[in-house]
Amino acid sequence: MTGAPLLTFAFMAAIWPFNRDRDEGPDTIEDLESRVVVSVDTAAPIEGGGDKAIESYRRFLELSPGDPALEAEATRRLADLQLESAEKRQLDGADGGSDAGFRETVQLYEQLLDAYPGYARNDRVLYQLARAYEAAGEPERALATLDRLVGEYPDTPRYDEAEFRRGEILFAEQRFADAERAYASVLGHGTEAPFFEQSLYKHAWALFKQARHEASLASFFLLLDRKLDAGAGADPADAYAAMGRADQELVDDAFRAVSIAFSYLDGPDAVAAWFDSSGRRPYEYVVYTQLGNLYLDQERYQDAADAYGAFADADPYHRKAPLLEAEVVTALGQGGFADLVLDAKREFVERYGAGSPYWERYSFDAEPEVVARLKSHLTDLAAHHHAAAQQTQAAEDYAAAAHWYRTYLAAFPDGADAAGTNFLLAELLFDSGSHRDAALEYERTAYAYPYHERSAEAGYAALLAYATHEAALTGADRAAWRRAGIESALRFAAAYPEHEQAAAVETDAAEKLFAANELLPARDAAMRVVSRPEPPAPELQRTAWTVVAHVDFELGRFADAEAAYARVLGYVPAADAARGDLVERLASSIYKQGEQAQAAGDDAAAVEHFLRVGRAAPRSGITATAEYDAAAALIRLESWSRAAAVLEGFRQRYPDHELSGDVAANLAVAYLESGDALRAAAEFERIADDGAATEAVRREALWRAAELYADGGQRAAAAGAFERYVERFPSPAPEAVEARQRLADLAGEADDYGARMRWLEAIVAADAAAGAERTDRTRYLAAKAQLALADPARNAFRAVALVMPLAESLELKRRRMEQALDAYGKAAAYGVADVTTAATYEIAELYHELGRALLESERPPELDALEREQYDILLEEQAFPFEEQAIEVHERNAARTADGVYDEW
Repeated sequence: MTGAPLLTFAFMAAIWPFNRDRDEGPDTIEDLESRVVVSVDTAAPIEGGGDKAIESYRRFLELSPGDPALEAEATRRLADLQLESAEKRQLDGADGGSDAGFRETVQLYEQLLDAYPGYARNDRVLYQLARAYEAAGEPERALATLDRLVGEYPDTPRYDEAEFRRGEILFAEQRFADAERAYASVLGHGTEAPFFEQSLYKHAWALFKQARHEASLASFFLLLDRKLDAGAGADPADAYAAMGRADQELVDDAFRAVSIAFSYLDGPDAVAAWFDSSGRRPYEYVVYTQLGNLYLDQERYQDAADAYGAFADADPYHRKAPLLEAEVVTALGQGGFADLVLDAKREFVERYGAGSPYWERYSFDAEPEVVARLKSHLTDLAAHHHAAAQQTQAAEDYAAAAHWYRTYLAAFPDGADAAGTNFLLAELLFDSGSHRDAALEYERTAYAYPYHERSAEAGYAALLAYATHEAALTGADRAAWRRAGIESALRFAAAYPEHEQAAAVETDAAEKLFAANELLPARDAAMRVVSRPEPPAPELQRTAWTVVAHVDFELGRFADAEAAYARVLGYVPAADAARGDLVERLASSIYKQGEQAQAAGDDAAAVEHFLRVGRAAPRSGITATAEYDAAAALIRLESWSRAAAVLEGFRQRYPDHELSGDVAANLAVAYLESGDALRAAAEFERIADDGAATEAVRREALWRAAELYADGGQRAAAAGAFERYVERFPSPAPEAVEARQRLADLAGEADDYGARMRWLEAIVAADAAAGAERTDRTRYLAAKAQLALADPARNAFRAVALVMPLAESLELKRRRMEQALDAYGKAAAYGVADVTTAATYEIAELYHELGRALLESERPPELDALEREQYDILLEEQAFPFEEQAIEVHERNAARTADGVYDEW
């Protein structure tokens, strides 16, 4: 044959006789094979190698030295090569279908058998001869040759193949019983025989062809056992998939024959009986499937359904059982048994639903076909009862449809059609009046699944269901459900912002949240409304901004509230009844900003906010208060002129305001601090004249007015104010005494001696009448006044000159002295240290001055020198006691220094 490897020629050379040394003795083929070692490149093809080999053997036989062993071997090899070459030509069609090559080969084999009956390899020769006959189209002679082979050589290695070939020829001739025995002979040699499986397969068919169906099953199942045994727990389908096409066809044919055999017996009952008696098989479900398929092909629909169902009944939790149970539905459906189909679907989902024992063994991922059937049947059952409910409005139909929808969703919560199924469930519940459950299912449809075509529709439908159910509730249940509905509305608006109702839904939710005092959530919702890329309707914006404004106000975010109220007012016409209240809220927002700034210590900012109230809302009820507070803040800032201006404007615009009574006091402070004391004094007088003010306030105001007039050089105004003070407020005495002192001082400054003396006398009298109100201060002022009141008596004493007649003038001077001594004595009697020392000093001086006056008195003119001298001595004697008295009084006064009293006196 062409392309034969070099190894062939190396071997041929080894047995070629001319390659030996002539001197050596003849070698056997075995000897040659054992000693020849040739290095051969077996990968390199030799052109025309097969034909060359045949030619070499022919030449060898022609030149044969007569060695029987070599000739027999060479003949056999030549025949084998020719058989191989003839078969190849037959396959290639090279001879146009001629069997000449096979006949020549047959002749060689027959010659060999005849010439060398004892040839050790005649079993092979017979086998090859049978092949040649068969190839030449002479099966009978091939069969006879094989009969001879198995008869003469029972121990030949080719025995199994020879018997198998016998069986094939017998089977082809429809001699099934003989074929059965030939195949059985091969099987008798054990499972490891080379042609065991082929013989097993044909043995089964030989029995089947004899109508021995039950007997054939043993061989068919044994074959299937061998082919589909993939190990413990393995799926025979995996083993089938791993096979080559020929083996798969073999298995398919075996199953087909088994199905036909069981159909001739008792159908599925025979199958069950077979496996009960012979043991379970992992491919048992295939047998039931094939039997059902056979019945289905024969349009025996009920029998097909029974066949499929028989396996599920026998082994309900086998991996493939649901698929056969599903085929029951298919068979009944093809047969047109509508009611039975519905029952079959119900039985399927009840047996293989998500919570069934089947799924304790297997997973959805591992069994997609079962899952697909389960989905389909659940969907069909739900759709059937839903349609029935729409027609009958019966509670049991609604309940059944809801049950199957829920069953489907429980089994396949993440399925591609779960969202659509959930929507149908929600619709069903709403139609049945179960609005609470409908709301929840609509929500699940809208939000628990990836976006789908009915997501937004479901979200909005949920809100309708919430509203419908809310109407049937009361009390706490209604409030809780209402809150859940709000949350659903917010969720809808967030998930589907482009929906035509999204803005209205969120606006409504914002209002409800505000009404429930959920301020921040309400504001957030409202802000989302007004922040939409596509502005919503004006009425929605008005409502949303109102919510924002109210929330900001309630939360103390007054700047934001102001801005929001301004936005709201932009949507409110002037004639709208709500505008007035909104303006008030705007004013309050501004005012509250002032209060916040004030609380933070930022009075400057507070002023600006307070003053903005009037500009933003001049007619607001809070504007007056804001202006007043602005003035107060300006006072704290010591911005006196600006504070005064604000207060003046306030008094002018709001003369009857409840705070107008405090304006004067603040104006007084402002004027006073700005240096306008006289205007401040006028304001203090206003306060003093205010009957609504307390006596203490009025008294203090009048005093301040008097002082300011005095400090401003307005003595008359000051005196008038102090006089009114003494008149209106004689008590408490200390202040009244002080006022009199101020009046005395003012009179003194004005050189109004009489008025001064009157007020000094009034001081003394007031102190004397003060009783329990008398204080050290009143006593001091009274003592000082008394001391001052003594001055006129002293001056009167000093004014009396001692002239002739001396007796008269001396008497007058003594009376004047007594008056002065009495006045100074009263002053000293107060026990006020500096007054006492002054009075004591003045008393001593009175004595001293009297003595000096005597010494300096006028002398009688008629006295001569002696008389004058005597007169002088007499005066000295008269004056001496007064001088002594003066010295004594001064000494007492000086002695007070030991008590810590030291002053000019």
